[in-house]
Amino acid sequence: MKILKIFCILLIFFLFFQNHSLANSPQQVDKISKNLRCLICQGQSVYDSQSDFALSMKTLIKKKIDEGKNDDEIYDFLISKYGEWIVYEPKFNKNTFFLWLLPILVFLGGGWLIFKKTKFFKL
Repeated sequence: MKILKIFCILLIFFLFFQNHSLANSPQQVDKISKNLRCLICQGQSVYDSQSDFALSMKTLIKKKIDEGKNDDEIYDFLISKYGEWIVYEPKFNKNTFFLWLLPILVFLGGGWLIFKKTKFFKL
């Protein structure tokens, strides 16, 4: 009896999230398309653009979501097709190491310079 209750709860849980993911398909398309550059428009995301490329990308994203692909699989597909430049937030890897590290180094260097130039520590 206890196993039957657990099975029913898991079944309801699975069905809820299965339907929930289908209901959130437009929100997921919007979320993914906000992180992609439009290759036609200068400085616009796929979400903001109304070019033919952007509209076809939104259709492609929706198709991939309907196939059951998650965000990472969709990004990997698009990166393999268009290159790393298409995403606004590239993944941390050996090619983007300096891109992610530079702001931290500038912040720490600027802080060190400010503290060194001020007379705060020279009481």
